[in-house]
Amino acid sequence: MSYRTTALAAAALSLAALVPASFASAADLPVKAVKPIVDVPFFLVNDNRLTYAYQFDATSPGFASKTAKQVYAFTHFDVWAYGTNFINVDLVKSDHRDPASPCIGVIGVPNACAGAAEFYGLIRSTFGWNELFHTKAFSMGPLHNISFKVGADGETENQFLAPNKKDVVAGLQFEFDLPYKGFFNVSPLYYQEWNHNTFTTPGFVPAGFTGLPDGNTHFKATWAVEMNYYMDLGFLPPSMQYFAISGRAGFYGPKGRGDYGAFTLPATNNTKMEINSEPIRLTFDASKLVWGDKYSHFVDVWVAYRFWQNKFGLDDTNTANGVCYFANGTNNHSCTERTLYSGVTVKF
Repeated sequence: MSYRTTALAAAALSLAALVPASFASAADLPVKAVKPIVDVPFFLVNDNRLTYAYQFDATSPGFASKTAKQVYAFTHFDVWAYGTNFINVDLVKSDHRDPASPCIGVIGVPNACAGAAEFYGLIRSTFGWNELFHTKAFSMGPLHNISFKVGADGETENQFLAPNKKDVVAGLQFEFDLPYKGFFNVSPLYYQEWNHNTFTTPGFVPAGFTGLPDGNTHFKATWAVEMNYYMDLGFLPPSMQYFAISGRAGFYGPKGRGDYGAFTLPATNNTKMEINSEPIRLTFDASKLVWGDKYSHFVDVWVAYRFWQNKFGLDDTNTANGVCYFANGTNNHSCTERTLYSGVTVKF
């Protein structure tokens, strides 16, 4: 029982003690039974999961066209009276091909330094129009709801470039139903990012700079579109209904060069539209197979494909940016990532 319900009940009992005795006969009159008030929990859904995953051929722009990465993740999702909250926190550990900084190296021993470690956190919250306005007007056909959406990201990595990303997003989310208890969400958003780049510090001032760079980058506001979907493969025979597919994609518009105030960067630092996606993930519900429907999705084993073009907004076709191309004009394939991605997720 909530505090508010308890307080109202206590007040009612205290008032009953002051009722005159002449009203006692009313207790003998037949009255219609009143259903007890059901105390609704604040969180209608509260889901927490831990994941271990492995990226076989990840990249690190300017450093490695292929670097294996181990991912340790915590994910939280909840539903409350007016919307949802999604939180994801990743610790990503690269192999030796993406070295931690400082790394001087050893003559004759390639990739001698330990791999970099990256921390990434993300939050997205929605506020449903049906819930806010107490209506079903925003549910029609496959459209399930329209929501306000807000969120933020934060990232840091002990690598030479010393990234320190912070961004905010705000916009709408359109939610659609798919067969077999599935859904598809699409969100047009406002996007604003701040970051850090070692190549924009005073020790790396090439031609084209003006002002006094300090390593920080303030990107221009731009547009973004985020999408995600999920669907059980309910069309399979009952003996095989342990599989689901899901995916996501984020499209982020060009955000300028990162300069601000009197500090300017050359045109070679212009960014391009970034596509950060996992177009498909195949999930096997191992706990349902072993322990039955009651434990569905308590242990998931999955495999996915990851595609990340113009990573961090770096133009993969720009031969002059000094990151995505070698000095001889050859693409080093570090600014676009294509990798198999597999892991195990446990609910607790």
